[in-house]
Amino acid sequence: MLKKLALRTLLPLLIQCAFHLPVHAADAAVSAEAQDTARYALATYPEAMIGSLAKMVSFNTVADPAVPFESNPQHADFKRYLQQEAQRLGFDFHDYGHVVVIGMGTGSERVGVITHGDVQPVDPTKWARSPFELDRTSEPGKLLGRGTEDDKGPIATALYAMKAIQDKQVLLRKRVELYVYMAEESDWEPLKQFLKTHTPPDINITIDAEYPVVTAEKGYGSIKLSLPADTALPTGDAPVLSSLTGGFFGSQIPEDARATIGHATAELEAQIRARAQQQQGMRYTFERQGTSLTVKALGVSAHSSKPENGVNAISMLADALNVQPWTGTQAADMLSFLNQLVGTGLYGEKFGQIAYRDAFMGPMTVAPTVLKQHNGELELNINLRRPQGKTAYALRQQVLDAFNGWKAQRHVAAELQVQIGEPWLQTSAPQIPTLLKVFSHYTGITNPQPVAIGGGTNSRLFPNAVSFGPAMPHTVYTGHSEHEFITEKQLLLNLQMYTAVLIELAK
Repeated sequence: MLKKLALRTLLPLLIQCAFHLPVHAADAAVSAEAQDTARYALATYPEAMIGSLAKMVSFNTVADPAVPFESNPQHADFKRYLQQEAQRLGFDFHDYGHVVVIGMGTGSERVGVITHGDVQPVDPTKWARSPFELDRTSEPGKLLGRGTEDDKGPIATALYAMKAIQDKQVLLRKRVELYVYMAEESDWEPLKQFLKTHTPPDINITIDAEYPVVTAEKGYGSIKLSLPADTALPTGDAPVLSSLTGGFFGSQIPEDARATIGHATAELEAQIRARAQQQQGMRYTFERQGTSLTVKALGVSAHSSKPENGVNAISMLADALNVQPWTGTQAADMLSFLNQLVGTGLYGEKFGQIAYRDAFMGPMTVAPTVLKQHNGELELNINLRRPQGKTAYALRQQVLDAFNGWKAQRHVAAELQVQIGEPWLQTSAPQIPTLLKVFSHYTGITNPQPVAIGGGTNSRLFPNAVSFGPAMPHTVYTGHSEHEFITEKQLLLNLQMYTAVLIELAK
């Protein structure tokens, strides 16, 4: 018993040392009560929290276009588990359909914690184990699984931060409400409708982005290029680009792309191989069947708001094939568009005049994400993330000018659809100093400042909302990738910070 008590007493200190965090007892910036409760959470709930995360990951909460949300058993089972977990931990639970609210306390003033329980599509063949099974062994120290970082890990962390506060009987003046939205990755309309009749808290934090505090988000935009079906394929023995496809879903930097070339000579293959070898971070395979050559490109998937974290297989394959003029097919026209207007850069440098940047939000990013055949047409989807500094009208016109110039030069009956979203900037949230001081205390990073991100969160829909984690700054965000994880170290750090922040905001 004495040994167990000694280990229980030393555990918080040992974990503090592992994080290189300050171990002195007093810190004027963060209250002693918040620090004490965070230490208690860290000593008491790591395994329970990870167990809860494992259960959440087991539900495949990807939106299914063929199954309405109300009829989707995975979504229903996930919400049922949340209800059981909330009630077991001693919280109230309210199911509003697409939104569930888990509450602690009874104050008339409220603090909101905004999360989502749905996840992005996933390719199981790219995972060591099922992406819907929490994997703690394939890469020691990492918790791998779809949703571990985006956003089921944060949900589990918030629940056990609330549980620690309740255990310690911390006197809070404000009620804490955990919002879990079930369609953040696919459709924001149900949440907008919910907020028309539901009054949200006056102070909110979204735990769906990164630290230290996110006060600006780029606007989401998309470009869709459609090329009509081929009416006549080239004849003769000259090489012909017969197909070009790639990507998985619209907000993921594509990891896979492939092209098929008819009448491919050995000399042409050698030229493509030589150009491909000059690229960094790409792997290629070449398969021959008679005179037909299939080229498969493997890059690195990433969240499309952070294209610098991935290697875009569509862009890179297009570049590798740029060893001769290609004509006569949809794929040839698409290759021309990719190489002339998109290229292998990230910021739209080749796309006419659309490239620009903002001093705070950074540059606009331009990423082809999905290239597929659809009803005979060849369609390319390009994801844009744009900062403030240019109107939607001006940007749209610049996109169309560049497209029309290419179209006239190429003499192709192509069509373009453009959608331009608005950037978002939060300038008045009163909780920002509190979030920054907690982050500084638990990381040792001095003078942290608010940041901007390329992604879009539900912060935009809630009053006085900013994002607070779960990812550390200057690290690769793995949500939306085929290698999603959160480290155990980060999960425990988040548990401390969320516990302390909720006390500081609600006391």
